[in-house]
Amino acid sequence: MKGDARMPQCGYSKRAIGLIGQYRDDVATVNTLENLDAFREALEAESGWETIPQTFVDGEFVGGSDILAELEERGELAETLDADGAAAGDADAGVADTAADVSDGPDAPF
Repeated sequence: MKGDARMPQCGYSKRAIGLIGQYRDDVATVNTLENLDAFREALEAESGWETIPQTFVDGEFVGGSDILAELEERGELAETLDADGAAAGDADAGVADTAADVSDGPDAPF
């Protein structure tokens, strides 16, 4: 995301963290503004999109803030974020990441 969870630096990042925050409090974020060009390149390689923010759950690409909003409208966001497992303290429940899982790739910018 642009900025961090406490201080998003764009409306899309603020929207994404707000939607995720309704269901999860265990969110990992990466401030892409620290090296925007490298993050865009890595994100495009990982998900096929260079737009920011991007949300990944258990290493799987979910989408940007627009997709999160659509999932919320359809009542599917909590399930997509595996909120029930996380809320129950399930150790196997995946952390919802916003542009964070790209660090796992061999060409990660950091």
